[in-house]
Amino acid sequence: MLAAVARLPRAVFVPGDLAASAYLDEPVVISHRQVTTQPSLVAKMVEALGLKGEEKVLEVGTGYGYQTALLAMLAREVWSIELWPDMVDAARAALAKVGIGNVTLLVGDGTLGLPDQAPFDAIVVAAAFPTVPPPLADQLAEGGRLVQPIGPGGREDVQLFEKRGDRLEVRRSVTGAYFVRLYGEHAYPVEQAPAEP
Repeated sequence: MLAAVARLPRAVFVPGDLAASAYLDEPVVISHRQVTTQPSLVAKMVEALGLKGEEKVLEVGTGYGYQTALLAMLAREVWSIELWPDMVDAARAALAKVGIGNVTLLVGDGTLGLPDQAPFDAIVVAAAFPTVPPPLADQLAEGGRLVQPIGPGGREDVQLFEKRGDRLEVRRSVTGAYFVRLYGEHAYPVEQAPAEP
C-alpha cells in the first residue's frame, strides 16, 4: 500500500493551479465544492479493504481519480461512478497520464451501484451518509468488504463492513474523518448537490 502511494504523483490528480498543494497531507478543493481526500485518509480506507490483487472493486465517488488510481494499482479491475461529468473527464485524463488502464469510469448515481457488473469483492464509498445504500450492500460478494464514511457529512466514522449472508456486519472503525455528502437516490437528494463546476 505504501509503495503504491509513493509511486503515484498526486499532483496529476488535482487542478493544475493547486499542484503545489498536492503533496501536503490535506484535502484539495476541486469542482462542485468537493475535495480530494488527503492521502493518509485514502490510504487508510483502501488498506482496510485488504486487497490482494485479484479483486473486482466498485468505487462510488471518483473525484479526480487519485483513490481510483490507488485501487487500480492494488486490484484486478476497478469500476468507478461519479455524479459530475467534468470530474470524470478530469479523472480519465489523469489516469491516462499515469498509464492506468484497468479502470472503467462512469457518470451516474453511485448509490445505485452497477448491478450488471456485480458482485464486487470490495466497495469503497468516498462520501458520507448515515447508512450504506441498500443496492451497494446487495452488490457486494459474500465475504466482500465495504468501506464508507458513516455520518451526515462533515463529521464521520469511516467504517469497514463485511458481507455475511444477506447482511453487512460492521468489522471495525477505520478512522474519524470529515467528508462531503453522498448524493443519489439512496442518499441525499441529487437536487441538493452543488451544481457549479
